[in-house]
Amino acid sequence: MGMNLAAASASADPEVLVDINTTPLIDVLLVLLIMLIITIPIQLHSVNMNMPIGDPPPPESPPEVVRITIDPAGVVFFDGEVVDGGDALELRLAAIAAAPVPPELHVSPDKAVPYSAVVTVMAAIQRKGLTKVGLVGAEQFL
Repeated sequence: MGMNLAAASASADPEVLVDINTTPLIDVLLVLLIMLIITIPIQLHSVNMNMPIGDPPPPESPPEVVRITIDPAGVVFFDGEVVDGGDALELRLAAIAAAPVPPELHVSPDKAVPYSAVVTVMAAIQRKGLTKVGLVGAEQFL
C-alpha cells in the first residue's frame, strides 16, 4: 500500500488514485488456494497388496535348465551341441515345448555376436510359446 503525495495545488481536494487495490484480490486467491488444497484427496504412492505370510515350501526338485549359447561367429549351441541352421533349433525347441513341464531356457549370447543372431534365437523361442526364458551374462553389455 502506498500513499500518493501530490504537490500543493490551488484546490484543497486530493487527487484521485488510479491504482487498483490488490488486497481483496490476494485474499480471494489465498482462500481459493486453501480450498483447493483441502479438496484434493491425499494420494498414496504405494499399492496395497495382500501378501502371503510365512515361508513357502522349497521346490520338490530343481528345475531342468537348457542352455543356449551363441558364440561370436553366430553359431548356436544347444546344451553344448552345435545346432546346424534354424530348422534344427526349431525342432529342438518344439520337442521342449511339447513336454508336460517345459524346462527353463538360459540364453547366453557372446558380447561380439551380431544382434541378428540373438534375435533369430529369441524369435524361435517365442514362436514355440516358451515362456521360461532368461538372458544369462547380460552384465557384460553394461
